[in-house]
Amino acid sequence: MARKSLIQREIKRQKLEQEYRWIRRSSKKEIKQVSSLSERWKIHGKLQSSPRNSAPTRLHRRCFSTGRSRANYRDFRLSRHILRDMVHACLLPGATRSSW
Repeated sequence: MARKSLIQREIKRQKLEQEYRWIRRSSKKEIKQVSSLSERWKIHGKLQSSPRNSAPTRLHRRCFSTGRSRANYRDFRLSRHILRDMVHACLLPGATRSSW
């Protein structure tokens, strides 16, 4: 089980990313449209002034049941430990040993 503080930090990052998503996308579109370098620097400064944790690349996928950040399978949203236990217990229909 992951520490609860790490899980809460990830939730906070997700909220920030949702909040600043529109601002970041519109700034990136403006940078592509503007031709002068000075205008690009101004828009880039506005983009840099947003919080660092609002960037989508700072988000991590976490296991749905344990909160583990490593070795997650996107299809199941589970870490490899939990996925293996659930497949052996026949809790995931259609999952066989060769498919994971």
